[in-house]
Amino acid sequence: MTAATASLPLTPALASPRALAARDPWAMVPSLGNLDAYISAANRLPLLTPEEELRFATRLREHNDLEAASRLVLSHLRLVVSISRQYLGYGLPHGDLIQEGNVGLMKAVKRFDPGQGVRLVSYALHWIKAEIHEYILKNWRLVKVATTKAQRKLFFNLRSMKRDFKNGAADADVHRQSLSSAEIDLVAAQLNVKREEVIEMETRMAGGEVALDPTPDDGEDAFGPITYLADEREEPSRLIESKRRDALAGDGIARALESLDPRSRRIVESRWLQVKDDGSGGLTLHDLAAEYGVSAERIRQIEVAAMKKMRAALAVEAA
Repeated sequence: MTAATASLPLTPALASPRALAARDPWAMVPSLGNLDAYISAANRLPLLTPEEELRFATRLREHNDLEAASRLVLSHLRLVVSISRQYLGYGLPHGDLIQEGNVGLMKAVKRFDPGQGVRLVSYALHWIKAEIHEYILKNWRLVKVATTKAQRKLFFNLRSMKRDFKNGAADADVHRQSLSSAEIDLVAAQLNVKREEVIEMETRMAGGEVALDPTPDDGEDAFGPITYLADEREEPSRLIESKRRDALAGDGIARALESLDPRSRRIVESRWLQVKDDGSGGLTLHDLAAEYGVSAERIRQIEVAAMKKMRAALAVEAA
């Protein structure tokens, strides 16, 4: 029973239903915390005759009589229990389904107009199912699977239709078996939805959910998608490293070159930072040897010494 239902002023004897059950069946309010006891007690509550229902509904509508509202709600608790059983296949607690259905029942009682000439049971069906449907859609999956009218229609009918197609197969087997092309067309025609929507909903309902980040209960070897979904380019330490590398490649190298003598700088720039007119690399050791009138080995020695000095300068920049 929901907290909202429990708040209604039913009778003073509600605290001890067994003691008063014999002389007042309306005192048999279900016990909280025990679902079987609740269902058993709800099924023992008496139904209202059409005359009693009309009288209580009129009292509620014209005089806001909460005692009348209580009688209308309690007499239909078994209806909520019956409807909630139809949705046990979604893996949600039966007690929660009943609770949501009770919320829908109370909404129906509040809005019920006895002057329309229909029984409350017919009117309440819509409200009870609407609340249960909304609860299932919010809690069946972390990711909402049905948002449009067509998707909701498919969500609450596709399971039973697949079971009919597969001749009463178990729920788990039904999910694993895909609809054939002819079955997809049949579902689309019966529910008046697009064929593509049937395929999409079947895929959504067949898919499972995986935790992005494994919990400690999953064990030390657990592996979550967050491991390979992370964008390493945005990882803070990598961003800092990248910025530092860019700085060294720009201003850092320029300052390192300034630490060299003119000849050493000329050799490094000609060898590594300049391109010939034909698009090829910089000057060769022999080209520079001819320019300075020394051997190619001497140019190589100067280059090695210059590069060593530049690396030291860059290390200071990075520190």
